[in-house]
Amino acid sequence: MTIVTVFQDKNHSYVGFSCKGHAGYAKAGEDIVCSAISVLTINTINSISSFTDAKFSVDSKEETGDLKMLLEMPVDEDAELLMRSLVLGLQGIQENYQDYMTLNFKEV
Repeated sequence: MTIVTVFQDKNHSYVGFSCKGHAGYAKAGEDIVCSAISVLTINTINSISSFTDAKFSVDSKEETGDLKMLLEMPVDEDAELLMRSLVLGLQGIQENYQDYMTLNFKEV
């Protein structure tokens, strides 16, 4: 199961996320749940980097598939919009594949 935690500040703005684990929907290379989560998270990071002035940090562990991204404060409005888009996509995955992904929210 993949556990995605979306980080929020005290105002409930999205300020980052972490992903841990593999979905286990199918074998490696055929797992559409892992693929969908990966596309959404990596595209969000690339979009924030390409289309905003936001500063952020990324930590990834290729061998485990773990990924963590944190935006620096104050959060850029465009970056926050892209994070809301990420959450929307992740909520759609969770609704359809709840046995393979858990979506949590945590105040940081």
